[in-house]
Amino acid sequence: MTSNLTFPEAFVPQFHTSNPSQRQSHELKIWPSCFAAVKAGTKPFDVRENDRGFQVGDQLLLREFEPETEQFTGQVLTRWVSYVLQGGAFGVQANWCVLGFSELPPIPTGMTDIRLW
Repeated sequence: MTSNLTFPEAFVPQFHTSNPSQRQSHELKIWPSCFAAVKAGTKPFDVRENDRGFQVGDQLLLREFEPETEQFTGQVLTRWVSYVLQGGAFGVQANWCVLGFSELPPIPTGMTDIRLW
């Protein structure tokens, strides 16, 4: 079966969040090599201890941190959690998670055309 569905170039499918008022913001340290990969788009995920109750739609402020000097570099990226793989399955240790990143914030459930957002 083929589809004739086409999207204008400006259309970018985006994840939904059911309750935007429940979103949290998390400030996280991230090492330079990981920071560069996230910035380049080659690392759209992170493995973290889930001590903060991460949820889809949460905002992440990723602050580049140099572990050798134990100093922040001043570089910051903003990402949103688009997926949470909870630990205890797929080889991810319990109390840990894999966070999927999005460069764009979530759109409310029910909205289908982000050109209106």
